[in-house]
Amino acid sequence: MVKYKLVALIVAVATCSTAAFVSSPTTLPPQSSTLALSSTRSSASTAATTSSRAKKSVRDRTNEEAVSLIRDVVQAAFDAGPRAAPSRTLQAYIAISRTLQDFSPIQRPGRQAEQFSAPVALRKLFERLGATYIKLGQFVASSPSLFPKEYVLEFQKCLDSTEPLDWNVVKSIIEKETGSIPNNFAFIDKTPLASASIAQVHAAKLKTGEEVVIKVQKPRIDDLLKADLNFIYIASRVLEFLQPDFERTSLSAVAGDVKSSMLEELDFEKEAENIEEFREFLRVQGLRDSVTAPRVYRDLTTKKVLTMERLRGVSMVDAESIRTITNDPESLIITALNTWTTSVMNMPWFHADVHSGNLLVLDDGRVGFIDFGMVGRVGEKTFNAVSELSTSMALGDYEGMAKALLNMGATDENVDVQKFGKDIEQVMNDMAKVSPDIAAVGVSGDGTVQAAISFDEDEVTNMLLKIVAVTEDNGLKLPREFGLLVKQSLYFDRYLKILAPGLDINSDERMIALQSADSKVEVIV
Repeated sequence: MVKYKLVALIVAVATCSTAAFVSSPTTLPPQSSTLALSSTRSSASTAATTSSRAKKSVRDRTNEEAVSLIRDVVQAAFDAGPRAAPSRTLQAYIAISRTLQDFSPIQRPGRQAEQFSAPVALRKLFERLGATYIKLGQFVASSPSLFPKEYVLEFQKCLDSTEPLDWNVVKSIIEKETGSIPNNFAFIDKTPLASASIAQVHAAKLKTGEEVVIKVQKPRIDDLLKADLNFIYIASRVLEFLQPDFERTSLSAVAGDVKSSMLEELDFEKEAENIEEFREFLRVQGLRDSVTAPRVYRDLTTKKVLTMERLRGVSMVDAESIRTITNDPESLIITALNTWTTSVMNMPWFHADVHSGNLLVLDDGRVGFIDFGMVGRVGEKTFNAVSELSTSMALGDYEGMAKALLNMGATDENVDVQKFGKDIEQVMNDMAKVSPDIAAVGVSGDGTVQAAISFDEDEVTNMLLKIVAVTEDNGLKLPREFGLLVKQSLYFDRYLKILAPGLDINSDERMIALQSADSKVEVIV
């Protein structure tokens, strides 16, 4: 029920206008505003504090709470600004009309109405609403502990690709942010390598000869996201104020998480900082000969333009191409896994999007990590619980794993640890049975059948959903950061099955987590 309340909020927000933010105040509200966005309440703490108190109604709200809400509304309106709302309202009207038409019994000749499905309708609406809602859809897809299974699966299909901007628009942004193109670049390819909702990427070459890629933020996208995200936040705050029982769902906390993570992606200087921190981590760990991340060109990087080294390589699931680069793909995936695991243990954040497009095998045999726009941060409670979980898993102690998960999550009821442990054992056995897909792709001149090994992206999501389902069936709610950790671990599980199918990571001495008895965390695969 909690998850469906979150979906209901999204539906309400997606179908409303942002016109409430057309007129922004001329002065900032007092700095004493208790803007809830600045407080990162977790689902765990909310559940713990609300489970023991009597149900409240809006009549129980204090004057201070009312003043706090008003200040939040004013602050949100100020942050959003007046420019985005009118065009956003028109875009919302068009998006809603087209989505309704898809399911309407009245169709143009030659077309049939689609069978209505709430997840499908919402996904289509999000794609048509553009940047904010595409990113919100991706947030839904990566948060099975917050949203229902059918929405998580459907939003895996949320397409973050758009028509590319005209070159003259891109050129003006690059020159406004970094100066004259001829002074800095010998060449920029006018055709983008990719065009997504927030930015598009162009290949280029510096005057000094280095090959680079330029990530260019689309114009006024910051105004659009601020207007939408502030509206989402205010909708959640008003709902919680009018119906205090909704506080149990942490609607405003989720909205705050959405806002902070999306706005952080808008700041390319922050992404550049993430890349440089990761490169420094590689240096300190002595890994630069085997692992890399793009070099950032700071003098050509701003909040809206990111210029970085172009890494050439192949996807981590392209087994055939990898074997032309190295005759030891097993050691290569171990290196990648050890690097990520060590970063979780030693850095304040971890790469939270290691899908096959962001983890490369470079032409020189090194592992390349790219795209540091999405990172995860693990709180101390979760970190310690993951350590306990890893130790128990290495020992095959499923009840111990159940206890570790209990230490991590929030629960309002007594949990049968023995039953929970058996359920976890079943999930782990199911994971061990999953194997990569092998498809015939051609026949060579000597009659040998050539095959490609890959895995379905949905497999990762389905396994994560199974883990979430088991925890929820046993009365437990896990924090989102744990879901992010597990999803990255499941990616590595698939890579291991493709590149090192016979490897036992719990006994192989090359695994970094096994080399130190006091390691804080071990990757969960």
